Amino acid sequence: MTASELPPSLIRTLPGSSYTDPQIFALEQEKIFEQLWFCAVRASDLDKPGSFRTAQVGRESVLITRSRDDSVRAFLNICRHRGARLCTEEQGEVKRNFQCPYHAWTYGPDGKLVAAPNLAGMPDVDRTTYGLVPVHVREWLGYVWVCLADEPPSFEEDVIGAATQRLGDPEAIERYRTEELAVGRRIRYEVRANWKLIVENFMECYHCATIHPELTDVLPEFAGGYAAQYYVGHGAEFADDAQGFTVDGSAGADRIPTVSEDQDRRYYAITVKPQVFVNLVPDHVIVHRMFPLAADHTVVECDWLFLKDVVEAGRDVSRSVELFHRVNVQDFEACERCQPAMDSRAYRSGGVLVPSEHHIGAFHTWVTGRLGD
Repeated sequence: MTASELPPSLIRTLPGSSYTDPQIFALEQEKIFEQLWFCAVRASDLDKPGSFRTAQVGRESVLITRSRDDSVRAFLNICRHRGARLCTEEQGEVKRNFQCPYHAWTYGPDGKLVAAPNLAGMPDVDRTTYGLVPVHVREWLGYVWVCLADEPPSFEEDVIGAATQRLGDPEAIERYRTEELAVGRRIRYEVRANWKLIVENFMECYHCATIHPELTDVLPEFAGGYAAQYYVGHGAEFADDAQGFTVDGSAGADRIPTVSEDQDRRYYAITVKPQVFVNLVPDHVIVHRMFPLAADHTVVECDWLFLKDVVEAGRDVSRSVELFHRVNVQDFEACERCQPAMDSRAYRSGGVLVPSEHHIGAFHTWVTGRLGD
């Protein structure tokens, strides 16, 4: 066996340059994040007409807002006049319209150009043609998903299909009533690592026994190195002495009543490419949304969702939050530990995946397929 050949137990990862090269990252922005469905905001963050949030999707800033008819709309966050950024805040509320701070071009919540200095003297300027550029929008699981592509891919196949493929039952994720839950906690993480390292980490549990003692106490099968999402329909079972999915194994919040008996006391993880992780337990749902900003910089927003009664009553959910917050910190520190080595000559041809990680190879194939030659 030559130095370039691998034994059957190992398969090659992507080369190191895939995690560091700005040109590769730019291609990923163009071919992945700007072409596929991207989970941008929680719909409840747009709680009234005129409320808005902005999100970085690939190379574009996207403005997402709730219109007067209560529908959610999205536009490129760019004034059509001279290209100034329309909204510079991450979130806010407008009383009636959006006005560019540069030359006061003004747009309605439907994106139509409604006013501009001297606009009456320019009757040939069509107010729809020169309105904001619209972006495709869907809502699912209580989140607003956007797609910048002219012709978006099938939401049912690419997004809902990922959950169906993982759980083996199209109704399984609906039993968590995620769209009816409330945000009990949100934490934003600045991760100095490539987005693919974060996805790869989430997909495997070969590292769990090493860096996740709290998690393996609650989910003892994870100590064996096999991730639950490796098996279609399988949820990792809670330890016999764990009352709930909490940092100390104590009882958690009220169980979501529509969760089935066979889903009780189990943890399910779902990866929705390219940038969403969904974690399902009987009393809450944890949703990670990644926002890749550079080859070595990814922002992750993590929401812990509980029954509305639990949140509105001010119930203490800190032990539930603390478990996965520790998991997040441990995972992101591991990814940041790997990132500098991606430039090393030792990783020029990439690393290797052991058998319990071989399913990550399908993710690598998907990435290279999206980018082409």
